Amino acid sequence: MSNTSCGIAPTKPSGGWSALWQKEDYWAVWLGLGLVAVAILLWLTGSTFMKYVAISVPAYTDFSKATGFVVSNLGGIISLYLLFLIIFGVAVKILGHKLSEFIPGFTLLYVMSLIVTVLGSWSVMKRFNLEAPLLALAVGLIVGNFVKMPKFMDSALRSEFFVKTAIVLMGAALPFTLIMQAGPTAFVQATIIAVTTFLTIYWAGTRLFGLDKRFAATLAAGGSICGVSASIAIGGSVKSEKQHVCVAISLVIVWAIVMIFALPIFIKIFGIPAGPSGAWIGTSEFADGAGMAAAASINEQAIKTFTLMKVVGRDMFVGIWCFIMAYISITKWEKKTDGTKPNAGEIWTRFPKFVLGFFLASIIITVLVANVDAATSKVITAQIIAPLTALRGWAFIFTFLSIGFTTRFKDLTSVGWKPFAAFTTGVLVNVPLGYLLSVVVMGGYWALVK
Repeated sequence: MSNTSCGIAPTKPSGGWSALWQKEDYWAVWLGLGLVAVAILLWLTGSTFMKYVAISVPAYTDFSKATGFVVSNLGGIISLYLLFLIIFGVAVKILGHKLSEFIPGFTLLYVMSLIVTVLGSWSVMKRFNLEAPLLALAVGLIVGNFVKMPKFMDSALRSEFFVKTAIVLMGAALPFTLIMQAGPTAFVQATIIAVTTFLTIYWAGTRLFGLDKRFAATLAAGGSICGVSASIAIGGSVKSEKQHVCVAISLVIVWAIVMIFALPIFIKIFGIPAGPSGAWIGTSEFADGAGMAAAASINEQAIKTFTLMKVVGRDMFVGIWCFIMAYISITKWEKKTDGTKPNAGEIWTRFPKFVLGFFLASIIITVLVANVDAATSKVITAQIIAPLTALRGWAFIFTFLSIGFTTRFKDLTSVGWKPFAAFTTGVLVNVPLGYLLSVVVMGGYWALVK
């Protein structure tokens, strides 16, 4: 078992209106929606700045083309760096971190991201399924485990913050009409997956391996709902020990890394279409960032079905499960003498706010496109949606590098075999069940999602 607290504390009550500027979840919403608003305003004024700054490295076979692209787009690359530095820097400062540490840390992270992005566009990397997201994780793991990271990097390696902001931006590329159409299907499938996996891990943890109920519930949440965020949120709801939350996070990372590589390999071997593939990744991956990396290695359709399945489907469960588990913990597991009872406010406290930002971004772009003709719609796609998609891609690269830099193999091997066995029992149920639902039962439906 890990002896480190991993810097994680269970989620605490929101603290009223101050949460709007003191919580990372809200800042992800403000930054994501702020970029959407700026992109729209620039388009309305005729500016092409978003296209200029949203750098996207094209595929290449000759390195001279890659270096030529970097040199010719150096102004945009620097502008992109300044844009991210400013928006994330403001948030990090208000959240209580030192800019004197964040600025050099983020600068190094951005340079590494640029290198990874250029290498990930190389035809050789694409041939081996090592596009930028997976390559970022691999590089991060190697560097993070064999090179001592400078202390100032700590405030810049904010994987959850980056991935939440990226998911809000993702909403801009996903029409709300599609969410409304696929949402019910995703929710039904997510219900089956979440309930089955949660109960499997909890049962294995408490009955087979004798784990504490709160510990088992925290593990089950990480394996069945939304990974790290769910482990933290459910851990807080049931008052799990901080060390148990860290173990759950470690196991989520271990299996998320495994699935990043394993699922795309199986998908290619069996020739599974992109739509069902993304849905399967959405049901069987354990973290949003890792799942996005796996889906991105397939294509944009897989990203869409993954998002519908994971973000719209499974991630929505965190608030519901927090309330249920808080109620069970208080009424069944804890002997209360002060009459404390769970309340509906717990759902809002634990609900992932970045999911709301995802929906709002989708609604805004959907309304904008619905009121224009076909020609204008194409312009909006080129000047608003495409740049926001590129910015989303950069945010995911920051995420994967941050995960790699902060993941220590020695910590992951010290969690003990019982929690690992309980979590793995859930994996052995989750993955084949996800394949059955996504590819066999609902494969025809997911194949039609474009």
